[in-house]
Amino acid sequence: MPDALRVGIAGIGGRVGRLLIEEVRAAGCDLAGGTARHGVQIGDAPVFADLGALAPLCDVVIDFTHASTIIPHAQLLADAGVAWVIGTTGLDADAQAAVDQAATRIAVVQAANFSPGVVLVARLARILGEALPSPAYDAEIVETHHRQKVDAPSGTALAIGEAVAAGRGVRLDDVRVDGRSGHTGPRSDHEIGFAALRGGQIVGEHTLSFTSASEQISLTHRSFDRRVYATGAVRAARWLQGRAAGRYSMEQVLGLV
Repeated sequence: MPDALRVGIAGIGGRVGRLLIEEVRAAGCDLAGGTARHGVQIGDAPVFADLGALAPLCDVVIDFTHASTIIPHAQLLADAGVAWVIGTTGLDADAQAAVDQAATRIAVVQAANFSPGVVLVARLARILGEALPSPAYDAEIVETHHRQKVDAPSGTALAIGEAVAAGRGVRLDDVRVDGRSGHTGPRSDHEIGFAALRGGQIVGEHTLSFTSASEQISLTHRSFDRRVYATGAVRAARWLQGRAAGRYSMEQVLGLV
């Protein structure tokens, strides 16, 4: 019988990190430990001050930390030959380049959201973006999250926007408009608009709308429990076992492509 997959959790003290402990064990994997701030204890989970101490004990690391950690984590995990599941969002171009470089040496699943429902919404967003031309249908995305969230628009909202843009054959950066304010003038034909709301402890809500002069089509996804992200991330970690180096998507994990 093969040995159980050894899973490490970067950011084990966070909201998702604590749920990952339960999901890793429920999946029959070995919890190698996690990283957390100095002095933090998480039940009986082994806690390390940095990823360098944890990585040699792992086959895969699930990472829900902060965008500022991505570049050092990419180098460290690539050097250690440890697979990487990334749920951290808000990455800049340099951080994304570090992920892409790491993926030439190790297997990586990177997703803005590990919920199967969100993956399917993004897939539908691309289909709708292709079918509903921008001069006739205005695409807008509204996302709502808890008051502690530090990046806006959310990574999930941007992933949905990327899907719409891909369906329309354009770059999101060329048509993206965030949080309109003041005298903005009329909306242009090709915009993909984003609005971000923050309040309370809302786990996550995303609505994509296509609106024409005569109809509106809307897709909404609501997360009621962060556990859906933990469950999806562990599924991705198990899927990575034995995979060749490369950057993979949740669509691949779910068998959609």
